[in-house]
Amino acid sequence: MAAATALDATARRGDVRSMRTQPTRSAFLGLLLAGLAVPAFADEAAEEAAIRKVIADMEAAWNRGDFEGYMQGFLNPGVVFVSKGRFQDGWQGTLDHYIRDYGGDPARRGRLHFFDIRIEMLAPDAAQLVSRYELIRDKDPQHGINTRLMRKVGGRWVIALNHVSAQEP
Repeated sequence: MAAATALDATARRGDVRSMRTQPTRSAFLGLLLAGLAVPAFADEAAEEAAIRKVIADMEAAWNRGDFEGYMQGFLNPGVVFVSKGRFQDGWQGTLDHYIRDYGGDPARRGRLHFFDIRIEMLAPDAAQLVSRYELIRDKDPQHGINTRLMRKVGGRWVIALNHVSAQEP
């Protein structure tokens, strides 16, 4: 019986010590997790800025009539591009479509603008981007929404899947 009482006393002391160290352990764990979250947030902000730069560079390329420069924002050759209820034929098919339907005269090309850009990081190498767009031109102006799956390939962000939903006039 004396041995059981001694074990109970030791266990109680252990419990008391454990209770005293618990707040210290919790505080340490909280600080550790907070320290890990800050670099992750900073990395996420940097990745979002890199994605926004891709979109801004594409807009600038379009507006100067550089369709190949515009296409640098897309995965080559494997982009999946959906518009007007159909698939374009990969990277080259999309470039051909832009040259055929928007090339030549700057009035035909119009002025492209992406705005209300929302980015959700899905993984270190994947993000979802949803934005509005407008193609400003006298004849047949367009506006609508782009939904894009961005992938980080070879250290740079590109559009792997692009879905365009144009609003009918």
